[in-house]
Amino acid sequence: MSPVLADVLQVTALIVALALVHRPLGDHMAAVFSSGKHLRVEKWIYRTVGANPGTEMRWPAYLRGVLAFSAMSVLFLYLILRIQDDLPGSLGFAAITPDQAFNTAASFVSNTNWQSYSGESSMGHVAQTAGLAVQNFVSAAVGIAVAVALVRGFARSRTGELGNFWTDLVRGVVRILIPISVVAAILLVAAGAIQNFAGIHEITTITGQTQSISPGAVASQEAIKDLGTNGGGYFNANSSHPFENPNGFSNLLTIFLLLVIPFSLPRTFGKMVGSVKQGYAIVGAMATIWFVGVVLVTWLEYAHPGTASQLAGGAMEGKEQRFGEGASSLFSVSTTMTSTGSVNSFHDSFGGLSGGVLLLGMMLGEIAPGGVGSGLYGMLIMAVIAVFLAGLMVGRTPEYLGKKIGTREIKFAACYILVTPALVLIGTAVAMATGHGESSMTNTGAHGFSEVLYAYTSASNNNGSAFAGFGANTGFHNTALGLCMLLGRFLPMVFVLALAGSLAEQKPVPATAGTLQTEKPLFTGLLVGSIMIITGLTFFPALALGPLAEGLAS
Repeated sequence: MSPVLADVLQVTALIVALALVHRPLGDHMAAVFSSGKHLRVEKWIYRTVGANPGTEMRWPAYLRGVLAFSAMSVLFLYLILRIQDDLPGSLGFAAITPDQAFNTAASFVSNTNWQSYSGESSMGHVAQTAGLAVQNFVSAAVGIAVAVALVRGFARSRTGELGNFWTDLVRGVVRILIPISVVAAILLVAAGAIQNFAGIHEITTITGQTQSISPGAVASQEAIKDLGTNGGGYFNANSSHPFENPNGFSNLLTIFLLLVIPFSLPRTFGKMVGSVKQGYAIVGAMATIWFVGVVLVTWLEYAHPGTASQLAGGAMEGKEQRFGEGASSLFSVSTTMTSTGSVNSFHDSFGGLSGGVLLLGMMLGEIAPGGVGSGLYGMLIMAVIAVFLAGLMVGRTPEYLGKKIGTREIKFAACYILVTPALVLIGTAVAMATGHGESSMTNTGAHGFSEVLYAYTSASNNNGSAFAGFGANTGFHNTALGLCMLLGRFLPMVFVLALAGSLAEQKPVPATAGTLQTEKPLFTGLLVGSIMIITGLTFFPALALGPLAEGLAS
């Protein structure tokens, strides 16, 4: 079988699998967040944390719950990392330094999972499981909770109540993330991923040298790192390591896990607002951007210029032979468009133009299909912007799902879309102006600048992947990137919840002959066009200095 045919079959199998679970998983999540019943284990958790699950919250109270829980999570994880050498199962590793512990705590709590360390030589069993893996679950659940609150804002009227944060958080973990992760972990173990709590193994290589092999509960953490669009790898090589991602089956399974919840949440949205066609319009926009990205990156990597690449049939530098161009490109596009950060190839080795597509996937706001929860609320914000633009073109007050998009709503949406570009561009500019960016580059020129731009794009958009040649483990970058992660995660949530509260207070507006049909393919096209124009105007100058300059020069 030719590599191209194998790639086509792989993408087809992935799309079919996602289509098959879209409806049942989307309906299940809608039922989870609409149910009035609490499971026994959930009631025990509520009593433990002192939460009243029957209390409805307006958006300020909901936001306080999000911020308070996340702040305590940062402190808890920071403490574990600072004292890990005194914890059981430390494997002899030292405590993490203050700046790196802050960076890592901010990273995992913000669902970024950027890593400026090598997991197999830095983290013991307790830090990996009680620290990092726990945050993989709860940070993903926070994203789902905020998305559900925004959906309730569209679905409800004449009330500012958006549900209960603690109920949404617990249900997301107990009823969605844990059950799917258990099944996924079993499949990964069956595929060859390791799962143990053994000590470090010293082995003798075929050349007679000794090598330390780190063990760990890899399969279980691999499952939630991908399902929750987290991305932190147990090993420095991440999903290119055979202990995490042994073969083609595990590779396709992890890509499926990356995409399954983000692509199913639009169905949840449609069910909760009472029109599944609205969900189809949203998922159609997501799928269009994702598929175009996959095709572009795969084609560019196969057609990579250079004698060596052409003789090899494509650009194989930085890619695993067991995956090849197709599976590596599919994984890379999926991870950069879902705020995951897992990598099964070396993004620093991708060509200028294909690397630019990966950068663009993050710069879009990671909404195609985006992170768990964050992808849906990011796309709904863009839908509000698209409706507003359409209203300007025809000269009438814009409406979306029976809610008027007035001055207040558009201000919240505009503030949302300005946060991450400001963090990316200011962060990159400061790093370059102070010399910290240039000193951390592995390469010079346009590609070196792309490494810095990629790092701050990844952090600010809560992705976590990297042009891995970038030397990020410095006091400056650990602090600056950590701040970008926290601000890039929680500032947008402020505007999302404020918008949700504003929408929930409104009286529904009846549809008329002049109402924009937002469930039609025409609106999907308008939505995709609005996303590309807004992103292009924002980031084109920076892209021109980095990946575009490199790609056009090659």
